Amino acid sequence: MTHAPSLSGVAARHALDPQEVADLANEYHRRFVEHPDFEKFRRATTMYVDCWASYTGYPLIAEWDLEKDKEALFTEALRVLSLKAAVFTMTNRDSKAAELLVSLPVDEMTHAMIAQPTLWVKMSQDTGVPIVHQTDLEELGWNPGDFTTQCYRAAWNEEPPARYWIGAEETMRRLALLEQHHERAGMHRNGRSHEINFAVA
Repeated sequence: MTHAPSLSGVAARHALDPQEVADLANEYHRRFVEHPDFEKFRRATTMYVDCWASYTGYPLIAEWDLEKDKEALFTEALRVLSLKAAVFTMTNRDSKAAELLVSLPVDEMTHAMIAQPTLWVKMSQDTGVPIVHQTDLEELGWNPGDFTTQCYRAAWNEEPPARYWIGAEETMRRLALLEQHHERAGMHRNGRSHEINFAVA
């Protein structure tokens, strides 16, 4: 397995062989799926309905419905976290390198996974698979054919599904449309602020 200890960040990531990343990601993915708490973890993650609000992640999916889309999103997010863990390992724990470019709806589901710390940490400790996520290192900009796509394709012999994997330019277009809808409802900056004081019913 090729490691990239002398490089950092994006350079370290791109020094890796996507097939080797894919092989390790597959192994990490297998360990999680075979863990005795995996189904409990899956149920806990995908039942995030009433206590999870998103204005710019899941809603980028056309005619999105969490009940219909949650299982597919869970599959994509688990694959992403497996790829991130593989890159993290192969770059000697380089957090910047491991923050792969990912479509926003899929990234949203990784947040729902990480919000199950009791199960997630236990599974990580039992399997030896690192948990990799750092919001301040995340970037918007996934596009078909990039390094993430190459690793994904090598690991699962298919393209990232277009319903959930939305390229950077289309993401910005959809974010602008969402902002227009949110503004009409009194939600500014795509849900980051509003002027509702709740004093009037």
